Amino acid sequence: MLVHVTPVLLTYNEAPNIAAALSRLAWAKDVVVVDSASTDRTLAILAAHPNVRVFVRPFDSHAGQWRYAVHDTGITTPWILRLDADYLLTDELIRELRQLDPGAPVSAYRIGFDYAVFSQRLRSSLYPAKTVLLRQGRFEVWDNGHTESWAVDGPVVTLNGRIIHDDWKATDVWMGAQGRYMRRELAKFPTCGAGLRGWLRRRPPLMPFVVFLYCLFGKGLILNGRAGLFYAMQRLVAEAALSLMLLEARLRAKAEANGTDDDNH
Repeated sequence: MLVHVTPVLLTYNEAPNIAAALSRLAWAKDVVVVDSASTDRTLAILAAHPNVRVFVRPFDSHAGQWRYAVHDTGITTPWILRLDADYLLTDELIRELRQLDPGAPVSAYRIGFDYAVFSQRLRSSLYPAKTVLLRQGRFEVWDNGHTESWAVDGPVVTLNGRIIHDDWKATDVWMGAQGRYMRRELAKFPTCGAGLRGWLRRRPPLMPFVVFLYCLFGKGLILNGRAGLFYAMQRLVAEAALSLMLLEARLRAKAEANGTDDDNH
């Protein structure tokens, strides 16, 4: 199967991560990377890998970048493996991919994740399994909040092998990204659904505290020590940013409404 697969990655200032990710893709004859004009050493690191083709494209949206990456970069294989720059394929997953039948009546494969904090793998996380191995012509991608969503036409099979999510970027960089992500999440609030997650998010400050306690005790991350605490606090900070933005929007709307009322008197 491996010769029928092209790994595809999006990058922007991924110098702390990209070399490790590429070290797990040495089996690929062609790796496509679409970079959003990185200003760190990302492009220099990519240039040192002869199996990598780099395309620089100004970022418009995640879906826009992905559509360009899979449709406009000259990929010739029938399968793509969509990856983030902090994804590490495990040996077990690579062996499983090698044994797959490229002609099987399957449109995509779903793969689960293990989360790592500076290479310390956690007992669990909130990171969901994703359809990352996809047959060309059997999927669509569109923007959804801070990221993108993928729809697959046809059967999807879950693999046993895992991907490790291990982001080595500094916390200040991570926090800046979360601000951008949560701003996009705020834009989808009218359609965020009636489930428990949506209910909690619409009632600041419930969600930050709930997700922190759930990660530590519900998911057992307290047993991972500082790494587990780090992950739980990341989730608290991300949800707190969204809560602040929601409160800000409500306060602004009220102040503007009061100002309009005053103008009418």
